[in-house]
Amino acid sequence: MFRQIVVGLFILMAGVAVAQEGTTSPYSFYGIGTLKFRGTVENKLMGGIGVFSDSIHLNLQNPASYATLGLINFSVGGSFNVSTQKNETESQNTSATTLDYIAMGIPMGKFGLGFGVIPYSSVGYDFYSEVPDGLSQYTGSGGLNRAYISLGYQATPELSVGIDANYNFGKIENTTTTQKEIELATQSYNRSEISGFSFNFGAIYKKMISENLELTGSATFSPGTSFTSENSRRISTVQIIPAGIFPVDERDVLVADTDFTFPSQFSIGAGIGKPKFWAIGGEYTNLKNSNFTNRSFSIDNVIYKNASKFSLGGYYIPNYNSFGNYIKRVVYRAGARYEQTGLNVNGQDINEFGISFGVGLPVGRLFSNMNLGIEIGSRGTTDFGLIKENFFNTFLSFSLNDRWFEKRLYD
Repeated sequence: MFRQIVVGLFILMAGVAVAQEGTTSPYSFYGIGTLKFRGTVENKLMGGIGVFSDSIHLNLQNPASYATLGLINFSVGGSFNVSTQKNETESQNTSATTLDYIAMGIPMGKFGLGFGVIPYSSVGYDFYSEVPDGLSQYTGSGGLNRAYISLGYQATPELSVGIDANYNFGKIENTTTTQKEIELATQSYNRSEISGFSFNFGAIYKKMISENLELTGSATFSPGTSFTSENSRRISTVQIIPAGIFPVDERDVLVADTDFTFPSQFSIGAGIGKPKFWAIGGEYTNLKNSNFTNRSFSIDNVIYKNASKFSLGGYYIPNYNSFGNYIKRVVYRAGARYEQTGLNVNGQDINEFGISFGVGLPVGRLFSNMNLGIEIGSRGTTDFGLIKENFFNTFLSFSLNDRWFEKRLYD
């Protein structure tokens, strides 16, 4: 029964993941949108670190982690975001619900196999800007999704290595409608269908340095690659009335398809702790955004710089095998992160900060669990005509374990 449920959920939720937008940030206007966090809710609640791995949880950030799985694992997670967006004079509240990942891991001796679907970037904005003698409305939707397959290998008792193969795909739509003091308005519609392959390599090293303490080190690297963008553009004269926007004249504009550079990324982290009781770790991630090129149009006031992220987090379990006391088996997680996104608008760097905490609640048997948590943070600034976002994220995920390939002694 567990297998049928997993397969059904996987097919249903994969369709949902492709269709969703998942953000309301005006900064998703730039590039390919805001990059989504690649990791489980368990990782997110520890500031986003991917240092730790074990036999009953997936770690989507490092493919080497699949080598340590002891059970079949199906994981699904989502989030709900509430954001207050403000400039120097005005503010508004927005919200978005996102399915963040659907993933499965299968242990195979010294190997571990994983596959799933996750959103990679998200576009979703709707804002106005004053122009001479009029007003412009900017709207956008879409983003990139990533279907991946991972393979991990336990090279030695201390070292595991792995690789992700990713197929990235999706579409981004941008519309600008400008109305001046005349009856009709001008509308520009741009669409890009993007696809491309990418890879991610990872390694995890674990070693007991005393009777109770284990030292963990992790590293990942994604080489830079090229994506293909099939572009189209339409210019229209439209009439705006209370019932809606109606085209009066439409013309397709020929634009070239483009290959744009997607930047390389590496991360390195380390942690220490008592296995199955507590651990704390830190991680640094660098994304070579300075090599990034836009897909079909350029923007004068935007510069892409190298992005970096610093994360710190950990977990605590009072007594993981106290089956007579439920509270003692709850996992408590907390963390913080500071991110330089690499996006520079009007000469200002767009940075992001967040703190998170939550719990992992045991459910069912075989160490399955439900994870609940929150994150509070901010992005951007109100200086130089920009927008600052204060966000409150809530997370929910399920990590379900089962045995599928047991050899039965009796039939």
